Amino acid sequence: MNVDDLLKLYATGERNFAQAHLHEAYLSRADLVGANLQGADLIGANLADSNLSRANLSQANLSRTNLTGATLASTDLSNTILIGANLYRANLMEAALNRANLSGANLREANLAGVSLVKAVLGETDLHGANLFGGNLRWATLTSADLIGANLGQVDLRGADLSGVSLIRADLAGATLSAADLSYANLLGANLSDVDLTGADLKGAILPDGSLSH
Repeated sequence: MNVDDLLKLYATGERNFAQAHLHEAYLSRADLVGANLQGADLIGANLADSNLSRANLSQANLSRTNLTGATLASTDLSNTILIGANLYRANLMEAALNRANLSGANLREANLAGVSLVKAVLGETDLHGANLFGGNLRWATLTSADLIGANLGQVDLRGADLSGVSLIRADLAGATLSAADLSYANLLGANLSDVDLTGADLKGAILPDGSLSH
């Protein structure tokens, strides 16, 4: 299926594009609200500023896809591959990304409020300045991720792997970090008010006041 066919069918009311092959497709600014793209091949596609709200992208491959400024609010991205994807300033409010692989992705300044990232892989992901307020990141892997200045207020990070993460100036007020791995994390200047750190591993971590945890 090519891009023209997809957009023409969508305009007629068709929404089922499961398993579509759209490798490196140009869909910038496309309106695909509610589209079913489950299992689709969108590797290297350009979806910048597109609207994929409430779409089904579960099990799709969006590796290296350009989603800069895209709207993915309430979108199903469970089990989706987003390795190296560019989601700079994307809107992912209340999206489902459970077990998704976002290794090395750019989520800088993205809006992820209320997102579900249970057991998701976010190793070395750029979340600098991102808004994850109220998100569910239980058992997620965020090894060496950049969370500088991120909003993690009231986020559920129980059992998450945050080893080596940079949380400089991050806001974690009211977050749950019980049984989380924060070993060698940098928490300099972070807001830890009302944070639950029961059973958390802080070995070698830099604490908000600059002191080293032993």
